[in-house]
Amino acid sequence: MRQILIFCFLLVFPAVIRAEKTLKVACVGNSITYGAGIAGRENNSYPAQLQQLLGEGYRVENFGHNGATAASWGDYPYTDMPEFERSKEFAPDIVLLKLGTNDTKPQNWRGAEPFAAELGRLADTYRNLPSHPQVIVLTPVRCFLTEEGTISPQKIADEVRPAVEKLACERGLGIINLFNLFGDRWDATLMPDRLHPSAIGAGMIARKVGDYLLAGKKGRKPSFVPEGATAFCFHGFRGYDFRSEGTDCKVVCPAREAEGRPWVWRARFWGHEPQTDIDLLEKGFHIVYCDVADLYGSDKATERWDRFYRYLRKHGFHRKAVLEGMSRGGLIVYNWAAKNPDKVACIYADAPVMDITSWPMGKGSSEGSAEDTRRMMEVYGFGSEQEAAEWKGNPLDHAGRIARAGIPVLHVVGDADTVVPVAENTAVFEAEMKRLGAPVKVIHKPGIGHHPHSLNNPEPIVKFILQATGRYGNPCTQAVPGNEFRSAAGWKEGSEWHTVERDIEESLQGRQLKLLLLGNSITQGWGGQRKLVTWKPGKAAMDRVLGEGCWESAGISGDRTQNLLWRIRNGNYNCCRPEYVVVAIGINNLVVGGDSADETAEGIVAVTEEACRQFPDSKIILLGLFPSGKEKDSGVRRQCDRIHEVLAARKFGKKVTYVNPSQWFLDDRGTIREGLYIGDYIHLTEKGYECVAEHLKELIR
Repeated sequence: MRQILIFCFLLVFPAVIRAEKTLKVACVGNSITYGAGIAGRENNSYPAQLQQLLGEGYRVENFGHNGATAASWGDYPYTDMPEFERSKEFAPDIVLLKLGTNDTKPQNWRGAEPFAAELGRLADTYRNLPSHPQVIVLTPVRCFLTEEGTISPQKIADEVRPAVEKLACERGLGIINLFNLFGDRWDATLMPDRLHPSAIGAGMIARKVGDYLLAGKKGRKPSFVPEGATAFCFHGFRGYDFRSEGTDCKVVCPAREAEGRPWVWRARFWGHEPQTDIDLLEKGFHIVYCDVADLYGSDKATERWDRFYRYLRKHGFHRKAVLEGMSRGGLIVYNWAAKNPDKVACIYADAPVMDITSWPMGKGSSEGSAEDTRRMMEVYGFGSEQEAAEWKGNPLDHAGRIARAGIPVLHVVGDADTVVPVAENTAVFEAEMKRLGAPVKVIHKPGIGHHPHSLNNPEPIVKFILQATGRYGNPCTQAVPGNEFRSAAGWKEGSEWHTVERDIEESLQGRQLKLLLLGNSITQGWGGQRKLVTWKPGKAAMDRVLGEGCWESAGISGDRTQNLLWRIRNGNYNCCRPEYVVVAIGINNLVVGGDSADETAEGIVAVTEEACRQFPDSKIILLGLFPSGKEKDSGVRRQCDRIHEVLAARKFGKKVTYVNPSQWFLDDRGTIREGLYIGDYIHLTEKGYECVAEHLKELIR
């Protein structure tokens, strides 16, 4: 019997090994991959942060070389560098190939085609390795240099990026578009020298690459190819032109399609401001188009869309579509959604026409369009402008139907739009949706007119669509190290997140504490006995209340819930065996991370539950967020109140005491009492720390 069991084990063991194989990821590139200029680059370069995001199933190695070019004639050809040989010896399963920035220097640039040929040869070299890795090209990030005679922002945008996209499509390579990641305006926090990302910027690259890899691991190769189609390249992805029942149509396929074959239905202006579509292709969505030009959302348009919807459903596309309508595309998007509310996952409308009397008729502040009015009247069959003006089939008239269906809605508008004025279109619709208690969100672009549409960095739009389709992973609950690096964070010069985290662990060794405080910069301000913290406005108050040496602060400036979650899971904080542990976290998720109140609350719950596991003999005091924002009806204050509402309803068990500290700071009118906060109405003064210390003393007592 024993021999039979051993034999069975030997048969199964190789399959187990294969199933649990660690995927090796080679990050090939230049100084941006290397992490030039990043404090603690061994922990904070994008490959290092990618390793933390991907976890134990992956082994990520950094093979970046400063100044490297794809071109063999460049001043620092990557193929001449030792990292090239080491990357091949690594036998990777995945190669992330990010080159091209240095190729735009005057001495290196010979044109887009020669550059693409050199990058293609390098990609083929990796694909022909014995490990036969998947090769994924990364477009360069936007460059903000202003001096002449060096790396060219214009060539990166107009020549390198399109060349990389074309190469990916022609060679069947994976592609990740990083160009729009930092937006179109220089931010010194993300790119201090206008060229190299900071640790925070590198973290954004790592997040985008990690999301792509994890989505691809779950997805499958797309199988939909329309009959009689002609292939084309759409920003590195394979697209198809075809006709369906006599109508011109398009579909672009992702490299790996997500489960259920989700799709975005672009209504008008194919290819215009495509960054949202590109990001969703990376997430496994298809992008489709059915021509309804010059039909202005009429019955002829909706009937054509009905036929195309049936065609896509026949080929396995998801039952609910994501509708994307720009400008006059708002007419078909809303008119079709009103007829088919059960077939719509969400609506993203960009400067949308919501009332034909505003545009094209120009009966309000818009000049309108006489020619478009003539065509619209003809296609609708209106006998007069009076009949058109009295028509009750506008998108504005569909608010009740959209609201009853519970369809999430996002509008992006330019506040200075004179073509499709916000006040006559989106604002009216938004007010009615809110009156009906329906989900609607509007992103305003101050000073922007009708163009440009969309957002240069489409992350808020993409997040909305992923949430509406149930495909969004809450980052607040995903444990990752922080990447804060600024000396302004209240640390000694030269410190960065990882050195500060080690400083905390060292400060706890050999001590037994009454109280351990866990949190962000507000918690860090208690100071304690840590060596790298330079700003300690709360130390005197806590020493006076508890006594010097019997407590410690484990707060790190900039930390969000996901960073504190990583620290208490991986740090040896319980070595000090604290009697009480105070958890105070979440404000950075709101004001820096852009996370919603509910997402942040979920992260706070995850941190609290982890604290219960890591400190089994301690009593946990969960402090809800201190009231932030000067005005009691400010957006951040309302978010804080919502978090308190969620946490108060949560049942944590006897080990956890939840406290809403709002009344410690507010007078009877809900106004923050004078002298407790510094000017940002987030961080505390010495008097504010004294207030909290006294209340903590009572809680412990």
